[in-house]
Amino acid sequence: MLDRDGFRPNVGIILVNGQNEVFWGKRIREHAWQFPQGGIKFGESPEAAMYRELFEEVGLRPEHVKILGRTRAWLRYEVPKRWIRREWRNTYRGQKQIWFLLRLVGRDCDVCLRASEHPEFDAWRWSDYWVPLEAVIEFKRGVYREALTELARVLFHRHGDRVPKWPGIDGEGA
Repeated sequence: MLDRDGFRPNVGIILVNGQNEVFWGKRIREHAWQFPQGGIKFGESPEAAMYRELFEEVGLRPEHVKILGRTRAWLRYEVPKRWIRREWRNTYRGQKQIWFLLRLVGRDCDVCLRASEHPEFDAWRWSDYWVPLEAVIEFKRGVYREALTELARVLFHRHGDRVPKWPGIDGEGA
């Protein structure tokens, strides 16, 4: 399902643990790391898609997490033409995403990368909050920056914590 501009509706998931580290998954049989994400099916709400993707990719159920926030608007990234299947090149441009910030209230052992028949990840780890900006594939970097920046305000200001610095321009934090 594409919108009229060629973007596929999608959800992104930033899952944090008690130390505000983020879940970082390694794509199966690749050396690429990313946050869990996935398409929104026709008639499905972003929140329902998020819970479905969370289970399919990470094996977590609603009782394992608490929603802390979500992005206010769609965030978009374009996929380079060379990565798009030939039959989609004239219609598909990329993803538009609503990002959710979740707190793991379960345990690390609740994570199960083999919860679905088609696993997305073959490894995972907890990383410092801003590490994904340096490690994600280039064409997703802008969306990751927007999502992490917007949701950092929710995560770190909720308890009066200081937002950690990210390696942005002039070393300034979000």
